[in-house]
Amino acid sequence: MKVLKLVVPVLLAVACAKEGANSSATASSTAASSGGSVDLTGAGSSFAYPIYSKWAALYAAKTGVKVNYQSIGSSGGIRQLSDEIVDFGASDGPMTDQQLAQAKGGPILHIPTVLGGVSVTYNLPTVQQPLKITGDVLAQLYMGKITKWNDSRIASLNPGVTLPSLDVIVVHRSDGSGTTYIFSDYLATVSRAWASAVGRGQSLNWPVGLGGKGSEGVAGQVKQTPGAVGYVELSYAKQNNLPSALIRNAAGAWVAPTLESVTAAAAGVVPTLPANTDYRISIVNGPGKGTYPISSFTWILVYQHQKEPVKGKKLVDFLNWALTDGEAEAAPLDYAPLPASMATTVKAKLAMIDLTGAK
Repeated sequence: MKVLKLVVPVLLAVACAKEGANSSATASSTAASSGGSVDLTGAGSSFAYPIYSKWAALYAAKTGVKVNYQSIGSSGGIRQLSDEIVDFGASDGPMTDQQLAQAKGGPILHIPTVLGGVSVTYNLPTVQQPLKITGDVLAQLYMGKITKWNDSRIASLNPGVTLPSLDVIVVHRSDGSGTTYIFSDYLATVSRAWASAVGRGQSLNWPVGLGGKGSEGVAGQVKQTPGAVGYVELSYAKQNNLPSALIRNAAGAWVAPTLESVTAAAAGVVPTLPANTDYRISIVNGPGKGTYPISSFTWILVYQHQKEPVKGKKLVDFLNWALTDGEAEAAPLDYAPLPASMATTVKAKLAMIDLTGAK
């Protein structure tokens, strides 16, 4: 959730969502900033690209303010914001304390925008009903501990299903990705073995498997490889008609990734947030019978102290619009909107942004 290969700046509404080399995105973002053709530049999460592109188009039509957003992956978004290349970053994994300390522009605020789920997809042509997988079994698949689909550990979860004697082919992201962070955050939460051997992060030292760049790369590998298993964002899985496994949640229920089950993941956590939260929170494996356990917020990252007051005001206005009118665009694009109470408190957080130009 790496970088668009662009020569001239384009509006987010028509920008290509392909990921390419980070240096190309840096050049494009710089050109956009200096060329005067856009008002705000951003970069990061490919997970959130569809909703941010929609927001940019609608906001430009409404206000005339143009937003250029590069879908370069969460790692790239954090890097470009930290180096003050773009006006805002976007990530599906919160920044670490070390990353925050290294940012050149001072304190950074995490602004949750919408919620999404990560779908576990697979290529088992003879299996017609949704496959059931627990977090522990998923971790064992991705650690190379389960190598055949008819392994008893999978078969016991799927009584009555004839599983093929196919080799398990693990597919993962090859680029720094917020989708990978969400997926690995879940595995590290439910599996001690995964937590100690691999851990969580946007880029990992994968024990086994094939790499694919972006969700399209992972999906492509899975589609063309019988026996493959991979992970992609829910919106991508639905729009490309990919099968999604049912995952057993913390309440013991088998749950499919849907807008309702992703929304439920936030509903169980939001009421417990302290008033002074910085929103760097995980909602994987959350409570509730209807909760999909591989769910997450996605964040826009902004500097608390805006060096250019006029541009800073445009950024705050855009974010305020996104958290009100923009939330209505979430469900049609297979994201879950923020709970109404949370949207109100997040908007209050925007008041912390300093527009005086001081650092």
